[in-house]
Amino acid sequence: MKLTPGKLAGLKTVSNERGVIAAAAMDQRGSLQKSLAKERGAEATGHDLEVFKTLVTDVLCKHASAILLDPEYGLPASKHRHGKGLLLAYEKTGYDAQTAGRLPDLLDVWSVRRLKEAGADCIKILLYYTPFEKTAINDLKQAWIERIGDECLAHDIPFFLEFVGYDAEGGNEKSVEYARKKPSIVSGAMAEFGKARYNVDVLKVEVPIVMEYVAGTKANKGGEAAYTRAEALQHFRDAESVTHKPFIYLSAGVSNPVFIETLELAGESGTKFNGVLCGRATWKDGIAIYAKQGEQAFRDWLESTGVENIKNVNMALEAASPWFLKFGAKSLAELG
Repeated sequence: MKLTPGKLAGLKTVSNERGVIAAAAMDQRGSLQKSLAKERGAEATGHDLEVFKTLVTDVLCKHASAILLDPEYGLPASKHRHGKGLLLAYEKTGYDAQTAGRLPDLLDVWSVRRLKEAGADCIKILLYYTPFEKTAINDLKQAWIERIGDECLAHDIPFFLEFVGYDAEGGNEKSVEYARKKPSIVSGAMAEFGKARYNVDVLKVEVPIVMEYVAGTKANKGGEAAYTRAEALQHFRDAESVTHKPFIYLSAGVSNPVFIETLELAGESGTKFNGVLCGRATWKDGIAIYAKQGEQAFRDWLESTGVENIKNVNMALEAASPWFLKFGAKSLAELG
């Protein structure tokens, strides 16, 4: 695998000095708007989203290597990232709930060219994917990712692909039954989209287990288990073994303590993951504060609890490995 100059520059820009991606995520749109409205008991506007994103970016980017934003409401926030890298989302929000098979869709008035012109160092796409979906549906998704990969290749910009699993049979994704399926769903997606034909540079992946169902973890709280600790550690290693691509973990909406325990488990497994793109685990508890108390109260919360949350993540990232090792280099300088 050889990196082109633009892809190399983009990956360097979103990484810390160790070559680890320690990025914050703030590209939520529809879900954030609903959460704000629910907490406020009244409408949340586009202006609310812009302000919320700007506050998160301004405070947390001081402690992150990059920020993931959306071009719909996040561009004002992108001016407050303290010189850190910028990833921009390219997919529409909320498409998963509106189509059979959770078929994806792109933002109407954006292209990779336009996202790059807006300041993106990297392009991010979210895809709902399970290898157990009907072949006809997965063919559509795979062709869609091929197109985006080629578009990123043409504009020489890194392509981050985030995939989130689901139950193709419509089962409860919070159940122990789904937890037992999750390792093969995550590994299957990593194996597929690590293939050269997709031109993906970094896989943004779920952890291959559900922490609440790992026996003996704090997250389990003595409840039902889908795996022993030893089995969970092996699931991390098995997922890593299916691809040579750099990969980073997403926080998937869990709390900060659960995400930290998850990263500690990944480290214990010896898995050579390359960082995180961590959103809600750092800022979601501030939604109610912004909705009910306003901007200043939210900034105060971010500067105390929010910063503490992201520092916890950064400490857990000591277990992460530099992505340049996946390209056979011993340092960033060696890559050029």
